[in-house]
Amino acid sequence: MHGPDDPKEGGFQPQLRPGARFARDAASRPILMFEDVYKSYKPGSPVLRGMNLVIERGEFVFFTGPSGSGKSTLLRLLYRSETVDDGRILFMGRDVARLSQDSVPYLRRNLGVVFQDFKLVSSWTVFENVAIALEVLGLPQRLITSRVGEALDRVGLARRGGDCAGVLSGGEQQRVAIARAIVGEPALILADEPTGNLDPQLAIDILGLFEDINATGTTVLFATHDRSLLEIRPRRVVVLDEGKAVDVRAGVTPGDDGFSGYDNALPV
Repeated sequence: MHGPDDPKEGGFQPQLRPGARFARDAASRPILMFEDVYKSYKPGSPVLRGMNLVIERGEFVFFTGPSGSGKSTLLRLLYRSETVDDGRILFMGRDVARLSQDSVPYLRRNLGVVFQDFKLVSSWTVFENVAIALEVLGLPQRLITSRVGEALDRVGLARRGGDCAGVLSGGEQQRVAIARAIVGEPALILADEPTGNLDPQLAIDILGLFEDINATGTTVLFATHDRSLLEIRPRRVVVLDEGKAVDVRAGVTPGDDGFSGYDNALPV
C-alpha cells in the first residue's frame, strides 16, 4: 500500500537532501491554486468569498490589506490549521482540505511558516529552536547538526547557536524563526506579518532574507500591512479587502494612492 508521501499516490515528497522535491505528476503544475475559496466565521460576513488565484513555483508574492481582511486566515488554510467552507486550495496538486489527518504532517514538511511573534522557546538555545523542526522527523544527529548550521549561516547567526533564544533581540529572534522555517528546505515559505514587531530598518533586513530565500527557488508568500515594504522593490501584490482580492502583478510603487484603481490590477 502506498503511503501519503508516495509519488504513485501524487503525494508530497520529503524536503531533505537527497531526493525529489515534488511528486513527478505535480512537477509541471503551479505550486498553489485557489479555486472559488470561501471562508466565513459568521453568517453573512465572509472573510474570503469566491477567491481564485494561481501562484507559480518560485514566485515572491505579497499579500496585503487592512486588519481583518483575511491575510492570516489565508495562511492558516494553507497549512491546514483551518479548512475552507467551500472551494479548493491545491498545493502541489493536492487538495489541502481533503487531506487525511495522517497526510497533514507531510503537507507541513513542505511548508515553512514564520509568524509575527516568533514562536520560539525562550529557554532553549538558538540551535535547539531550529533543530526541533528536523528532530521530529527522526533524522540522525549528525545530519541535524549540519543542516542547522547551514540554516543559521544563511540568516546571519552562524556563531549564535549556543545562545539562549530569550536573550536575543527581536530581529535576531525573527532570524532564528526564519532558520527554523527553512531548515527542512520547504517548497513554500509562508510569512505572517513577520516584520510586525520590528523597527523599519530591521523590517527591511528581514525582507531581504526572504528575498534571498526566494532567490534559491523557494516560493514565498509574505503577508504584511506595511505599505513601505511593498514599495521597496516592485513585486506581485495580492490585496485582500472585504472578502475580495485584487491581483497587482507589477507591484505597487511610491506615490500610488490606496489599493484600488491600478491600471495593472486584476480582480480575482
